[in-house]
Amino acid sequence: MEMTTRPVRSNHRHSLWYERILLSFRFHYLLGLVLTSLLPALWGWGWFTSTIEHDGANTALLASAIAYMVAFRTVHQLSRHPGTDPCMYVLAVVTAVYLLILMVLELLAIPFHMGQLLMSGLLALLCGWVGYRVARRYRRRKMALVPLGNIGEWFGHQDIDQRWLSGPDLENLRVDGVIVDLSCDLSDEWQRFLADCTIMRIPVYDARRFGEASTGRIGLDQIHGNRYGSLMPRTGYELLKRLADIAAVLLMLPAALPLMGVAAIMIKRDDPGPILFRQRRSGFQGEEFDVYKMRSMYVNPDDVRPTQEGEDPRITKVGKYLRKYRIDELPQLFNVLKGEMSLIGPRPETPALTEAYERDIPFFRYRHVVRPGISGWAQVEQGYASEVEGSRTKLEYDFYYIRNFSFWMDLLVVIRTIRTIFTGSGAR
Repeated sequence: MEMTTRPVRSNHRHSLWYERILLSFRFHYLLGLVLTSLLPALWGWGWFTSTIEHDGANTALLASAIAYMVAFRTVHQLSRHPGTDPCMYVLAVVTAVYLLILMVLELLAIPFHMGQLLMSGLLALLCGWVGYRVARRYRRRKMALVPLGNIGEWFGHQDIDQRWLSGPDLENLRVDGVIVDLSCDLSDEWQRFLADCTIMRIPVYDARRFGEASTGRIGLDQIHGNRYGSLMPRTGYELLKRLADIAAVLLMLPAALPLMGVAAIMIKRDDPGPILFRQRRSGFQGEEFDVYKMRSMYVNPDDVRPTQEGEDPRITKVGKYLRKYRIDELPQLFNVLKGEMSLIGPRPETPALTEAYERDIPFFRYRHVVRPGISGWAQVEQGYASEVEGSRTKLEYDFYYIRNFSFWMDLLVVIRTIRTIFTGSGAR
């Protein structure tokens, strides 16, 4: 007896025309563009009266439209990666973009209507926050899971509405997609069921790839299937990133140098000894280099070890604050200028640890395919990791970063790093 039941179009959640419109990002995007540009423009034009000069209002209209499009395109790109709540990024991104537009207009001495631009920014914040809040409430994904293979290991903690299928039939269930472990053997009934889902525009996702996109990690057992080549970073972006690193460091140095000077005085007063120390690390393409850091430990800490509670008596009083707010990492800006590091990338390990990890962790050496960074995806997602198992997880985050090597990925890490610096979270 054939068990398969053909899925129909009504099984696709939010497939009705008004649902697709009201819950569409494009609809919210265009609606917000009209509201944040047109309403302030009407006010700038004097609500269709001729009592106000239109030149400044027209400039503000164009500036508002550009700022809105850049801001929400940025938020949308950032939200494509796991662990990102768009509502949390609306305030920071919208404020930054509108301030940047305002600075450009001021520097170029272009007349514009200040009140109109400010009104547009406030409306953009309101539209963005409300739009993403509504989307988060009504667009929590409802996924049908095929109970075969190793699918269970990927979805014990995912933020999705899980509906496990008892057979190759959706019955009356409306879902956003179907998740299946494509590496397992599927019967003819299940294969026909998945084919019918695809025909009826119900997306079918491979469990491993879906889990990767949900966790921000690439399992080490997937590297063979990737054949290395799919993890090759984009060489075109590498050059652009290198130029951006140099420009960013040159802009940061005027503020970083005085901060390092104050830290140097505090280090000397707290504990006699050198201010800086160098440590050999494995870097880009396996080349070794000396990384620079501000000293945060006592000169002779060998006779003590970290406590079970995680306290490290080797760290000086000043060093605790230097580590908490990442000030001890500032000398690595010179490593970036020398081309040994990047601002964003996998953290470099010592040659001894690299050799040890390569014995215990398959493919560990592959993380050297990109320049190591002062901050990275693993650091903002996982924090400090010292044991082998923690390093395996860190490597999975590093592989995700390498596969998604892009401007948007780096921007997301930068934003999370800034938040980490101000909160002091994840330090040790």
